Amino acid sequence: ILGFSTPPGRLSMMAFILNALTCALGLLYFIRRGKQCLDFTVTVHFFHLLGCWIYNSRFPSTLTWWLVHIVCTALMAAIGEYLCMRIELREIPLASAPKSNV
Repeated sequence: ILGFSTPPGRLSMMAFILNALTCALGLLYFIRRGKQCLDFTVTVHFFHLLGCWIYNSRFPSTLTWWLVHIVCTALMAAIGEYLCMRIELREIPLASAPKSNV
């Protein structure tokens, strides 16, 4: 089904790319650690590989399937890590609490 030559194939690839982008936002909200983004990304895609293998009763062997998933893994990890690092590198406000007169 995945392929550049047919409209359903292009639509499926775009769905995978959009899924990687939304999962990168999920990494930002649930993981919040730049160091762990790659681990969770690879784990999610590994479980997807196992699910596809079980569902189809055969190991995925098409080149386009592997290319799409490698690109999606790289996108999800890179964008998720970038977003998490932006949160981690924010300044910590030191003077936000009112001072007490003790």
